[in-house]
Amino acid sequence: MEVRVGERLLWLAVLSAVLCVDSVFGKYVKGIVNTKEDWVFLTRFCFLTEFGRLDFRFRYPKSRCCQNILLYFDDSSQWPAVYKKPEKNCYEKEAVLRPENNQVINLTTRYTWSGCVVEDDGNEEVLSCVGGRSFRSVRERWWYIALSKCGGDGLQLEYEMKLTNGQSFWTQHFSADEFGILETDITFLVIFTLVFLLSCYFAYNLKGRQLLHTTYKMFMTAAGVEVLSLMFHCVYWGLYARDGVGNGSLKILGKLLFSVSFLVFLLMLILLGKGFTVTRARISHSGSVKLSIYMTVYTITYVILFIYEAEFFDPGEVLYAYDSPAGYGLMGLQLVAYVWFCYAVLVSLKHYPEKQPFYVPFFTTYTLWFFAVPVMALIANFGIPRWAREKIVNGIQLGIHLYAHFVFLVITRPSAANKNFPYHVRTSQIGILQSSPKGGEGGESFPHHAYGNSSFLGDSQPNFTELFSIQSDPVKTVEETVARKGPDVPRNSEQKIITTAADLTMILPPPPPPIPPRPASRSPPMPPRLPSFTEYFSMQSGGGGGFGTKA
Repeated sequence: MEVRVGERLLWLAVLSAVLCVDSVFGKYVKGIVNTKEDWVFLTRFCFLTEFGRLDFRFRYPKSRCCQNILLYFDDSSQWPAVYKKPEKNCYEKEAVLRPENNQVINLTTRYTWSGCVVEDDGNEEVLSCVGGRSFRSVRERWWYIALSKCGGDGLQLEYEMKLTNGQSFWTQHFSADEFGILETDITFLVIFTLVFLLSCYFAYNLKGRQLLHTTYKMFMTAAGVEVLSLMFHCVYWGLYARDGVGNGSLKILGKLLFSVSFLVFLLMLILLGKGFTVTRARISHSGSVKLSIYMTVYTITYVILFIYEAEFFDPGEVLYAYDSPAGYGLMGLQLVAYVWFCYAVLVSLKHYPEKQPFYVPFFTTYTLWFFAVPVMALIANFGIPRWAREKIVNGIQLGIHLYAHFVFLVITRPSAANKNFPYHVRTSQIGILQSSPKGGEGGESFPHHAYGNSSFLGDSQPNFTELFSIQSDPVKTVEETVARKGPDVPRNSEQKIITTAADLTMILPPPPPPIPPRPASRSPPMPPRLPSFTEYFSMQSGGGGGFGTKA
């Protein structure tokens, strides 16, 4: 098949993942604010009930005094009531805070808890504020930090904040919605590594039997890239757990590899649905063009969605990828891919009904896979608390990917007991089929045969069935030979040779009379009997007998 499209798809997937730059908030953040607005959002973090801690350092010119740090939490009467509400002014946004909860930090020397002092910075005086704040609540909550100066001439602030949850390596720098992500990724890394190694072992056996087809190689590629993706994610989260900063490039690379793995696996499913390497040696030219266009459009849409997420992603509203228009777009694309998959499988079953033992479980299994992520995301959006969604969705999504890889590994295992094994034509025969003189159909479709797993013999037994592989030249029949060497023979409507019977006694002369036998006086001697050499070329049935052995 002309699936060189795969290379282009991989590069498009790489581009889409590179453009998916996702901002990391909380933990350790710093920056500079200089704006004419009187109220701006800084960052957010999900604190535990008892161990949440904010340590800060703020600096700004004394001439721009006095500015406030505002601490909102995720109650409907607080952050949702003020964020992106243009009808509310600065004073109204501050009014929703509860002074008894210490949700306002005045960055002035008059407010003791702010830790502000006046420092001389060359030509002007600055206010330097160093302090901290502990967070306690009845449950894990999202806290949003904003800066304000109502009725002033704008905001100017240099800030540095460290947000932590306890002192444990596994929780300190993590927001509460990220708890368990590192442990989950490590667990799935081990499991996916085992799946990949097992696929390599199966591939070794398939190669020995000449059944290692392109689709199985694509599966191995998807599994191997998934392992690399999890490896980079684990390294990123490990570094992040150590210093609260991490290396953003590692996370981007992990997302890149995850996208590549998904696109390769999706392309493999559609190709198998169309029967590639199962019922046909290659995809038709028109089919290749349609598939190339579809996968290109799918990947470009991925890129557009990731660009949208990178440019318009709002950390004050969106908590994870699927809780955004880009996420809904990804779910829609996956459903479109499922429609293509259904059509391909139904067409393959129509022409090759003997492949039902493979296609029925294959279709059922991956129908669940196609719908699992969209359904999971919808449930997460409307049924899972926001402070727990990211870690739950991460675990479920990895579990769904493991399910897809493990099922494919099971239904393609090279075992005589596997009744779902899809391949029956060997890789050495595909070239012969493609050069078949029957034209396009003969070069694309495999002969009708159920499965090749019955030929899985032990390694110590020779497989003589390979001696009777498909021939490249058609066998000439007797009638074809006659038709080529002799004149045309008249035939009737049923293609049978017409014969005619006639009485030839009136045309031919009578036969001569028989000659009487002459008595012989002496019979000639019998010739001497020679040794019978034919016995040397017969196969004997006696024990231990072989060729050239006399009984």
